[in-house]
Amino acid sequence: MIPFSGNPLERMGEARTAAKMALLRARADALFLPFWQMKPLVAGARAVFLTADVVAADAFCVFLGLDGERPVFAVDLGAGEDAPLPERGEFRDMRAAAFVMPARDTAIAGQAKALLYWHRRHGFCANCGAATKVTDGGYRRECPACGAEHFPRTDPVVIMLPIFGDACLVGRNRKFPNAALFSAFAGFVEQGETVEEAVRRELAEEVGITVGAVRYHASQPWPFPSSLMIGCYADALSRDFTIDGTEIVEARWLTKAEARARLDGVLKDDGMALPVPIAIAHHLIKDWVEG
Repeated sequence: MIPFSGNPLERMGEARTAAKMALLRARADALFLPFWQMKPLVAGARAVFLTADVVAADAFCVFLGLDGERPVFAVDLGAGEDAPLPERGEFRDMRAAAFVMPARDTAIAGQAKALLYWHRRHGFCANCGAATKVTDGGYRRECPACGAEHFPRTDPVVIMLPIFGDACLVGRNRKFPNAALFSAFAGFVEQGETVEEAVRRELAEEVGITVGAVRYHASQPWPFPSSLMIGCYADALSRDFTIDGTEIVEARWLTKAEARARLDGVLKDDGMALPVPIAIAHHLIKDWVEG
């Protein structure tokens, strides 16, 4: 399973009334996943969930869903200098936490982070500037001044692996923190574009290649801050490429044998690294190698 996917919660989209949310939040068996500075609380290799008696009545919470019959919320503990709840665990960066937490915890925490981050940045109406109020358990904000409704946004991003024969093209983005990292190519879907058109445009812009068929493979919720990564394979019409030199500073063709050796750790410490398993780019390469 691709990390951040497979969320097990029942989101109850049809029943998020204010009265229902108040009842669920007040239940003794309710669970609350705390965030501080947009980092989830982790102890060992598990997310830490608090019970209702530990959470302040006025704490900002959003409803995540039902785990069986048990309501689950996320609670924002702010961004103060000193981390709260030191006796309960450690607030860890979401990427670091995703490496150690089980799949279900990672999916729930990813949902929570994306939703809390949106609220942190959208407290005022984009139409008139008035302060908005939270409704629908955190899945909508209403403006009492002009009546505008605002919904949490998810940004669609295409991420694609060009294929030519027995080779795939990977590139190194100037912004990658690891100078050795080569990955799939990616870009936001623009207004009026299909997924296929976005794939073709991004590859033409970044590495100057033309592709034929574009095939959807898998998707991944990516809470940095809130994207949906749409993974695709694209059939390149030739091996010729020209990097743009702005976003992409280097690109290489890898055969299946070389990609497999790198994923297996046979080839390493040679100045090139492939994406880590929490990223869909890793799975695009891995699934292509194994296909």
